[in-house]
Amino acid sequence: MAKITKDMTIGEILSVDFNVAPLLLEVGMHCLGCPASQGETLEEAAMVHGVDADLLEEKINAFLGAQVA
Repeated sequence: MAKITKDMTIGEILSVDFNVAPLLLEVGMHCLGCPASQGETLEEAAMVHGVDADLLEEKINAFLGAQVA
């Protein structure tokens, strides 16, 4: 399983598994296809949207771990 870190860009995260998109949309990151968001780190995007980057990182990794099992 790939491990997502908060210093990865949104584009990198979506290339690991596009099924993560609903988790990002759920916290208000609605511009996943925008060129600017593709180069933004998870931590930067979380800050802009008022989301705890550490918790979001954990949630994404838990989701990815559950997909493998």
